[in-house]
Amino acid sequence: MIVMAAMQMHAQSSCVTFKVVDALTGEPIVGARIAVMDTSTRRLGSDREGKVSICRASPSARLMVTMVGYDTLSMPFPRDGVEREDALQIALQPRRLSAEPINVVARRDDDGVQRLEDITAGAIYAAKKTERIELGSLAANTAANNPRQVFAGIPGLNIWESDGAGLQLGIGGRGLSPNRTSNFTTRQNGYDISADPLGYPESYYTPPMEMLDRIELVRGAGSLRYGTQFGGMVNFVMREGGRQPLSMRIRASGGSFGFLGLFAEVGGTIGDLRYIMMYKGNRADGWRPNSTFDVHTAYAALQYDISNNLRLKADVTTMSYLAQQPGGLTDRQFDTDPSRSFRARNWFGVDWNIFSLRADAILDDVTTLQAAAFATIASRKALGNLERITVADLGGERTLISGDFTNVGLEATVQRMIQLFDTNSTILGGVRLFRGSTVQQQGNASAGSDANFTYLRPGALEGSDFRFPNDNIALFSEAVLRIGAGWSLVPGLRFEHITTRSEGTFRQRVTDFAGNVIVDTSLADNRIRSRSFIIAGLGITRRLSESSEVYANISQNYRSITFSDLRIDNPNLRVDSSITDERGFNADLGIRGSVLDGQLTIDASLFYLRYADRIGQVLRADVPPLFLPYRFRANIADAFTTGVEAVVTANVTRMMSMNEQAPTITVMLNGSLLYGRYVNTDDASVRNRDVELVPPYTVRGGVTVDWYGFRCGLLVSAVGRHFTDATNAEFSATAVNGIIPDYLVADLTFRYAFDSFIFELSCNNALDARYFTRRADAYPGPGIIPSDPRTLTGTVEVRL
Repeated sequence: MIVMAAMQMHAQSSCVTFKVVDALTGEPIVGARIAVMDTSTRRLGSDREGKVSICRASPSARLMVTMVGYDTLSMPFPRDGVEREDALQIALQPRRLSAEPINVVARRDDDGVQRLEDITAGAIYAAKKTERIELGSLAANTAANNPRQVFAGIPGLNIWESDGAGLQLGIGGRGLSPNRTSNFTTRQNGYDISADPLGYPESYYTPPMEMLDRIELVRGAGSLRYGTQFGGMVNFVMREGGRQPLSMRIRASGGSFGFLGLFAEVGGTIGDLRYIMMYKGNRADGWRPNSTFDVHTAYAALQYDISNNLRLKADVTTMSYLAQQPGGLTDRQFDTDPSRSFRARNWFGVDWNIFSLRADAILDDVTTLQAAAFATIASRKALGNLERITVADLGGERTLISGDFTNVGLEATVQRMIQLFDTNSTILGGVRLFRGSTVQQQGNASAGSDANFTYLRPGALEGSDFRFPNDNIALFSEAVLRIGAGWSLVPGLRFEHITTRSEGTFRQRVTDFAGNVIVDTSLADNRIRSRSFIIAGLGITRRLSESSEVYANISQNYRSITFSDLRIDNPNLRVDSSITDERGFNADLGIRGSVLDGQLTIDASLFYLRYADRIGQVLRADVPPLFLPYRFRANIADAFTTGVEAVVTANVTRMMSMNEQAPTITVMLNGSLLYGRYVNTDDASVRNRDVELVPPYTVRGGVTVDWYGFRCGLLVSAVGRHFTDATNAEFSATAVNGIIPDYLVADLTFRYAFDSFIFELSCNNALDARYFTRRADAYPGPGIIPSDPRTLTGTVEVRL
């Protein structure tokens, strides 16, 4: 990698045009990533001529130029030399491709996890706790979507394991429920993918990890840009087509319990058009009886550069899966034999379709515009016996719960660089328009054992028939204000107007002690609720060196109630009809960066999350005549969660000054210590109790070894004992409430790259631990959901 020419920089406000080319052929490189590491970090891309213009870079700025298939270039921003009229050329050296394995000298100091740049197109991340997971740098079982390995470098996450193939991702942080990642704003390529971000923010669709380029996370302060969820935002960024006219990638996988997987990718760049098409299919029998699943996902994207200043991108995603669910277990059943199943007639089906159109425009040297329109047309259907797991399934009509989701939205941002205090600052403003409609029904279905998602009496449903329209208008603004001496202020405001409605009927049935129906009435329930509010946040950061900083932030949060929960007839769960929205805030204080010339990286922070009128679940048994236990969901009390989250990564090879022929050894240690309590309540069953789903400790440690195309990774995860409801019940007969015992799990992954082939072998839960991460009150339970035992997965990849 060499710089072919230089030019004079007369002033900080001038613009310089660079041309990124192939060092061997001299051909321009389209889509190279140029990170301008200044008082903030900007990420730009080269156009179809390989050119990019950079304006207002300070004398101390550095450039980082990256491109798939090329070595990375890091260099100071040129400021001395001969003035030229043509572009400054930067030549990237192609990475060697040989039939013989080669030793990669470049060291991986981050083990695949980095923080997001302070400023990117359409977003400001300065002074926020952020993470970016680079999937290509992980030693993980991506064929089976193993979330424990993929998110190993993210501190403080509680990960639910509901199935063996990651069909539905369940992550939560800081005491927030991991249930279908519903406490994060969940996105793909920047747009919403959950069922309904307001009324039903659960994510039934998770992109296959093999389709991803990276995963971006922003903690609670992400509410100012992405919406008001307490958890923040998680964004799955899909892979893009390569720079060649045509390239292909095929991965075939097989593993324990009948697991089979196939991934195929075709992509490339033709002129100004970049394209990619991907398909992923998985099926397995499962380790427990009645656990089969079959899932298919397809994704296609087209990106067209209309000019040097305007780019359009359209993509479409479709996913469908059918899974048989073996149901949950009681504590005694789990202790006796966790592989058993007592539900043979439960099924779950999902169809998900997402469409988006995005425009990126450069309005002038310092102003950009990003706009994205998106739509979701989706459905999910749950069929089976929802009775307590202590009640045997003796046949009869099953319960069918269906949801149909139709959402459309538009987000647009304008970002501008300004001069303030004789340095560069950035302001951002945006608008969000959203309309969603959920049709949710519950009634009886066939008495068979097959996946027949058809109501027996669609005109007279035994449960409920509701429509939940939601409208949302949001205006938001953030800024990075450089005030000198390495200090920056990051203020933000967000205005929200939310209208939620419920329109429909539910069935009220009363039986006598013999089970005879004595009252059977259909009741209408129509509600509407509108609210407008403003949330605010402020961050501050101090750069200690080129590679490290301290930061702090505090941001308000808000979470809307979900009307769709109110009319589900579930013997394990009841919802308070007067339930209200939640309010609170997140605060962070942290330090992050690298020392010893990048050999040791650290990201450590303290946080405090405060809830007013937190929605939680308590164990009750007050319904005659049997007084059976159930979960009661309501505004329980005020609550807080606080703790320490830290991750440290060390390149042992460089720290020990080993020669370049030695293996690259990377060690990662990720840990969190959490504490949460309920306060300000008159309910003695909750007062001063621990907040549920808050493991007191979570530790994940890993070692990765790279040598001559071979990579080996070991990950050990330990999670502390914690509760599942606000009363801190340690046991319930139905197993819906109780403790999650502490557990320790080890994962091994091997990878060997040779020419155009890659061979992978993963051994998950290598110590064959018997453990569980969740107790479900409905599907896929109810009861304890056992995690998978030891499993093996092998993959062969061919690149053409």
